[in-house]
Amino acid sequence: MTSRLSMRRTLLALLTAGACAAGFAQTSAPAWPQKQIRLLVAAPAGSAPDLIARLISDKMSKGLGQPVVVDNRPGAGGIIAMNQLKAAPADGYTLALPQAAVLVVTPFTYKEANYDAERDFETVAMVGKTPMLFVANNNHPAKTLAEANAMAKAAPEKVSIGNPTRTSIPHLAAELIGQKADVQFQQVPFANTPQGNQGVLSGDINIYTDGTGPLMQLVRSGRVKALAVASETELPGLEGIPLANKTVPGLNVWGWFLMQAPKGTPAAVIQRLNAEVNRAMAEADVLAKFREFGTYPTPGSVAD
Repeated sequence: MTSRLSMRRTLLALLTAGACAAGFAQTSAPAWPQKQIRLLVAAPAGSAPDLIARLISDKMSKGLGQPVVVDNRPGAGGIIAMNQLKAAPADGYTLALPQAAVLVVTPFTYKEANYDAERDFETVAMVGKTPMLFVANNNHPAKTLAEANAMAKAAPEKVSIGNPTRTSIPHLAAELIGQKADVQFQQVPFANTPQGNQGVLSGDINIYTDGTGPLMQLVRSGRVKALAVASETELPGLEGIPLANKTVPGLNVWGWFLMQAPKGTPAAVIQRLNAEVNRAMAEADVLAKFREFGTYPTPGSVAD
């Protein structure tokens, strides 16, 4: 009887100790996040991805209780930023906000791009999308995309059309005009968005295309002319700008932005980040800013 009682006491002590140890392990694991989060942007300051990242990161900082700091890493079609994300620990403290071309064009156009969107990264959330906008220098005679096309057809390679960087979505949108409308523009790639903006403002190029974000302030201030926007229908905030598909059927070209983390980042961290991004995009001032940029939020779950 004594030995049985002793055994029961021993087992009870072991179970109690195990439960205490498990409870200690659960309570001692630090809650995420405990420090600053870095958000890599594969584009320079002032570009559409940068503007969007700064809006979202400010709101996320408040929701997470830790700073979310934008770290611009432009160059090489996004390879610099995405390689840094791929090499980062999968702990939720390094994220990236790449634009469409970084994930779907660069891997096919740069041998050095040894990353794959699905193999190497976890997609946290879709953030927004923006149609391509075609603008012209105020002194250029073309007032519409149809007039610009007619001029390029009459004098091939004499009408210049710029883009923020080679193989970007804006670059491909301009090439698509040439294919669909059978015209030849002089394609002029710049190193980044600010240089492209300056190029069309100064008249170094006749026409320029980019996402609506970095161009709408120039249009609204009258510093450039809006020739056309490559969306299927007229959009809120872009009223009065002609649709490109009315001149070139099928010319509907959108860029998009999403947030990613290194592969293997804990699911709970991904879900928390997704919730914070969606919460940020629902706030009135963010919606107003997105509208001002001609960018449209695309909230949804991780599965979406």
